[in-house]
Amino acid sequence: MNRGSGEHRGGVNLPALRGYNEALLLDLLRGAGPAGLGRAELAARTGLTPQAVSKITARLGADGLIAEAGRAASTGGKPRTLLQLVPEVRHAVGVHLDRDELRAVRVDLAGRVVAESSGPLDFGAGPEAAVEAVVRAVRKVGDPTGLPPLGVGAAAPGPLDHRAGAMGRVTGFPSWKGFPLRGVLEGRLGLPVLLDKDTNAGAAAAAGAWLRAAWPDEDEDEDADVGTGRGVDAGPDPDAYIGGGSRTCVYVHVGTGLGAGLWLGGGVYRGARSAAGEFGHQVILLDGPPCRCGARGCVEALCLEAVARGDLTRAARILGEGAANLVALLDVDRVLLGGRVVEAAPEVFVAGVGAVLAARALDPARPVVALAGAGVAEGAAELALAPLFGRPG
Repeated sequence: MNRGSGEHRGGVNLPALRGYNEALLLDLLRGAGPAGLGRAELAARTGLTPQAVSKITARLGADGLIAEAGRAASTGGKPRTLLQLVPEVRHAVGVHLDRDELRAVRVDLAGRVVAESSGPLDFGAGPEAAVEAVVRAVRKVGDPTGLPPLGVGAAAPGPLDHRAGAMGRVTGFPSWKGFPLRGVLEGRLGLPVLLDKDTNAGAAAAAGAWLRAAWPDEDEDEDADVGTGRGVDAGPDPDAYIGGGSRTCVYVHVGTGLGAGLWLGGGVYRGARSAAGEFGHQVILLDGPPCRCGARGCVEALCLEAVARGDLTRAARILGEGAANLVALLDVDRVLLGGRVVEAAPEVFVAGVGAVLAARALDPARPVVALAGAGVAEGAAELALAPLFGRPG
């Protein structure tokens, strides 16, 4: 054992371990919100010694990531000092590359949007033009103090290779196949970049909404819907997800295409080849209308055909049939709906999908159907923040 290097003790990488424990405490303090937690509670929840918690929290305090949040009421002894995350000290950026629109947000450590920008995007114009648009958008929402974001999350239509950071054969856009979007953006921005499917970012956005419920805006009534129409009150009940409890959902996105993101076991499930969630291309009508994927009778083709006719009630029913298939396969707790088509008529889609799930339910305890409560760009930023809190991005 090499004791001289200071790198290892008994086979354990101390710098890595220190980083993990710091992330663990930060994640707990993030979930606690402004109320904070005491050092004894942090020790009890993590299994760390009180001495270790004191050392770690001192380092985090010196970095400005946490601060005292007052004192807890005395239970007979000395009142406990409470600690809380300082959300505004650092930020991350999330970008949603849709087929015809680009939206970027900068969020604080609690996931609250502090700046946003949106504009048209011609996905068919090719990768180079899209990269330029992303670079401009990231700079536009940047911190005016010049402090760089911790990272950038980029969400794009699938399929794509999350691990390699490369685009796949996006339906209708063959020029994108194999383009190393993550690496190109990292080179242009000089920042860590995470690339994921828009639907996976949507699933992460839902998780972010559950966490953000612990961090209310300073003026919730005024700010909940600023510029987005995506206030967290429209989303799932955060009490069902924070601190244990229900942790599985399907996020279904209806925009220029259809897709799904899977939140299973406390994280995004991507599959062995980053291909999980190709929801829109499940065939539900043999010999139905052709889909741009090459098959016939896909959920996407049927649903968007109904949307184009203005028959949103039928579109919601078709979406519900596809969602019911996923629920039967995965036994999830929630079906969360998002995307511009849903946002234009939320009541129609929540009611329509809910009615189909109720009719097809084999168990009285059927999943809750609700709006996602946050957008894809917010989810991309949430994925970029994940490593700081010890979670996979």
